[in-house]
Amino acid sequence: MNIIAPERMTVEEFLAWSEGRPGRFELLDGRPVEMMSPERMAHVRTKTAIHFALQSAIRERGLDCEAIGDGIGVRITDRNSFEPDCIVYCGPRLADTERYVPNPVIVVEVLSPSTQGIDVTTKLANYFKLASLQHYLIVDADERALVQHRRTQGEMIETRIVREGEITLEPPGLAVVVERLFA
Repeated sequence: MNIIAPERMTVEEFLAWSEGRPGRFELLDGRPVEMMSPERMAHVRTKTAIHFALQSAIRERGLDCEAIGDGIGVRITDRNSFEPDCIVYCGPRLADTERYVPNPVIVVEVLSPSTQGIDVTTKLANYFKLASLQHYLIVDADERALVQHRRTQGEMIETRIVREGEITLEPPGLAVVVERLFA
């Protein structure tokens, strides 16, 4: 994780700054941060498996939701936006020109050596600032483990570690076999 620009910027300024720039960036406290070195194949395969498993679960239930792979952002505040590995969004179909997913219900991050510190701390705290977010899933491909953070009543977040079996993601009403999340 490398901070790229010394000047703080808003999400709108960040969008203009990042347009056409090579690399993958997120905005943390108003500063663009380069998030990843080239990904390992295990990471890519796991992201693909997660996207497929969530999209399949959505179709099975006939929900008005979409699993969206990485490449699109989630705006947290005016000075924080992240690009998760997978998002579940429910509602009207987003425009093809959209660069941010409004009101995500589920956000997934796959751990990597360069991002795991921020995934389990800063992103955990920030993602749950979004009133729409119900589940933040952190996937450890090496350990074949899923850490499920789930919003309960009020500001309480329940956390559990799952290695096998089925998890329920309510809302929006999905059931996913954990083993299908791994390549």
